[in-house]
Amino acid sequence: MSRFVQLHVLTSYPPSNLNRDDTGRPKTALMGDALRLRISSQSQKRAWRTSDIFETALAGHIGTRTKDMGKRVHDVLIAAGVSDKNAREWARQIVGKFGKLKSDKKTEKDEDLQIEQLAHFSPEEVEAVEQLAQTCATRNAGPTEEELKLLRTPRKAADIAMFGRMLADSPAFNMEAAIQVAHAITVHKSAVEDDYFSAVDDLNNGLTDKGAAHIGERSYGAGLFYLYICIDRALLVDNLGGDKTLADKALQAFVHAVTKVSPTGMQNSHASRAYASYVLAEKGDQQPRSLAQAFLKPVKPFEGEEMLEKAVKAIETRRANFDKVYGACADVRYAINAETGEGSLDELIRFTQE
Repeated sequence: MSRFVQLHVLTSYPPSNLNRDDTGRPKTALMGDALRLRISSQSQKRAWRTSDIFETALAGHIGTRTKDMGKRVHDVLIAAGVSDKNAREWARQIVGKFGKLKSDKKTEKDEDLQIEQLAHFSPEEVEAVEQLAQTCATRNAGPTEEELKLLRTPRKAADIAMFGRMLADSPAFNMEAAIQVAHAITVHKSAVEDDYFSAVDDLNNGLTDKGAAHIGERSYGAGLFYLYICIDRALLVDNLGGDKTLADKALQAFVHAVTKVSPTGMQNSHASRAYASYVLAEKGDQQPRSLAQAFLKPVKPFEGEEMLEKAVKAIETRRANFDKVYGACADVRYAINAETGEGSLDELIRFTQE
């Protein structure tokens, strides 16, 4: 089995604001002295991990990323008839094993039941937490030190195996990501534009106020994005405790999501859902490398050329030149191209698994 699978993905998004910054504008990056639109890797991984594709294909093998596990434990204890005082104390003891508590005292927002940072709980850990809560409720006594050893090395959580996790207070239970995801950037120079809009009051009908009931502005951008992904298949299998069958299921769900699932930002306003237009997959044991350098010079199609066609040529040229300089950078390759109708998603998935 080849260790690495690399994916080079081109996806065209119409006007959208899939991933915004602190001002509400689409994220950008300066590359090759040209401003590009950008979609962060965090935004993409979140969309894939929470997609219907993952939920269906990996049911029972998805972790829970939350600060609020203490609230769930508290609710279980209260429902079982435990007093609020004891429920809070026991919930704090249990969830405190996964991170530092936000507050030592009860607050209006229940911050004493929250941890300061998001923790990614594996299915095994969620099950252990819920079982301990039920045990405490049944015997009406708090957890013992031995019972509080709740942290596990995740072996059933496909999303943790793929994207990793970090527990600052318990590094022994960290997991290195088997899949590295780059920030997607447009292959061409891009601009963030502003949409001025107004809304009319349906009940007014212009009788008392002929102006708009509301006006505002929203930013958006459009472009053809390049995304690079590196999959360490050996590490993925290892992260899943050697379960090759689960690893294959995870890869199938992942490739489906990468090619079909868009980040959710402002989808109701833009309906900017898109499938990948082109995917080049490479497989081998060689040191991985991105092909983002193909777009240091922004793509500018000549008359009669298509943006996608020129971007594909840029990827293929950069790939061929790397091979000339460094030797073959992959053993085998497979591509799908929705513009020309070449390849199939099923074959692409099989390629990543074999």
